[in-house]
Parts: sequence; C-alpha cells; structure tokens
Amino acid sequence: MLKTIRRIFERAESAPLPAIPAGQRVYAVGDIHGRLDLFEALIAAIEEDDAQAGAAETTVILLGDLVDRGPDSAGVIARARAWQGQRRVRILAGNHEEMFLKSFEKIETLRHFLRFGGKETVLSYGVDHAAYQKASVEEVQEMMVHAVPAADREFVKGFEDLIAIGDYVFVHAGIVPGVPLEEQRRQDLRWIREPFLSHAEPFGAVVVHGHTICDEPEDRGNRIGVDTGAYVSGRLTALVLEDDRRRYLEAVDENGAITAASRQLAA
Repeated sequence: MLKTIRRIFERAESAPLPAIPAGQRVYAVGDIHGRLDLFEALIAAIEEDDAQAGAAETTVILLGDLVDRGPDSAGVIARARAWQGQRRVRILAGNHEEMFLKSFEKIETLRHFLRFGGKETVLSYGVDHAAYQKASVEEVQEMMVHAVPAADREFVKGFEDLIAIGDYVFVHAGIVPGVPLEEQRRQDLRWIREPFLSHAEPFGAVVVHGHTICDEPEDRGNRIGVDTGAYVSGRLTALVLEDDRRRYLEAVDENGAITAASRQLAA
C-alpha cells in the first residue's frame, strides 16, 4: 500500500509543468474596456520587460473586450492597431466586440449594447453627448455608422476566437468542459461562465481567459483568469509566460497616478 502511494506521488512530482515552446515568450492582457491610460502604461511595461528579459519570439495576446464601459474605446482600438504594426500582437474577440459589430445592423443588439457600456464607446468616437441624449435608438445607430470609421469595424472583424501556444489555450471567456477545441462554439468562447469557471478537472490545456472579473489574477491550475476589472478597479493585468514559468505585469490607477509593476503571485 505504501509503495503504491509513493509511486503515485512520484508520478505527480515528475509530471512536467505546463509550458510554452522554448524560445518563446507570451504576454496575455486582460480586458481593457476603454481604459487607454492603463493600456498605454501596460504597453510601456511590456516593452521594457521584453527588452530586459532577453531575446525571444514574443507574442502579445489581447484577450478581448477592448471596448465599452471605459472612456476611450476609440483610442484603445487605434492604439492596438498601431501596436500590431510594430510587433506580433494577436487579438481575441470578446462578447463586447460582438455586440459592437452587431449593433450597426440590429436595433435590439444596439439597445443591449448601449445598456452595457456601449454608450461610452459611441461617445468616444466623437458623437455629441447632448445629441446622443436626445436621439432615438435608430438615430444613435445612424450616428454610429457615420462616426465609426469603416477601418475600425474591419479591424475588429479580424479578431480571433481561440489561440493555442504550447500547453496553453487563450480565449476570451472560456470553453465548454469535455468538448474538443475544434468543436467549441464561438458563442461559448465569447460568453461562457458556467460550467467553465467551476470545472475543477483538467481541460487538456491550461485555459487563459478574461471576461469574468477577479480581484487578483486567478490561477486555478486548469485555467488562469486575468480580467482584474480595469474599467472599475483601475487595474489592468498581463500574464507573462516563458518556458514553464508564470508571472504578472500590471498597470494601476491610484487616484489618477498610473504606475506599472511586475508581480509574482502564488498559484
């Protein structure tokens, strides 16, 4: 009996930790939600960290929900596009990007969009606040069509749904337990909470996601949540992955003073 228990523990101790391929480095950034100020600070922190960490094939992944709720979604979209022109930046589509795009065509989606942070997105594109307040939902849709550049809409349409690197899978919201990655529905990748969040068994790969706000980055072993609620908490977090190591960078707004720092958090 004791020999059996010892063998089980030996297998557990010798099991390799999840890793990304040698020579690569990944920065996975949580939900930005229109906080251009925090995004700029985190970009600067990532650039400095990447330079100091040494040569690597580096990929930055934005985990979705760049828009809504915060004050400058238009600025975030412009900055993400500019950064993508400077280095390898891959962007996932979140549920808020989905609502944003559908709002140009569907009035009912627009109503929902405006109630959940879309108003701030519309105003960030230069729509007059007084005019917005007086407008019907149909008129707001017309304002959006004229205010949002076609290039921005096309850029957001190009966002991805799932990225796999090494032993990690990156999605906006999560995945359905027990369903192969290639069979996951787009709706679940962008919107799911349960049964994903409470699932305690391995998913086959470590799932890195945003969508669900947590006070601290939430490392559950089988999944890592990095949405620290930038628009409400003033904290934007990036998970840094290299070999089998994990650490965090974050930009923090403390009474208007924005700073960035590296953090080591226990799993």
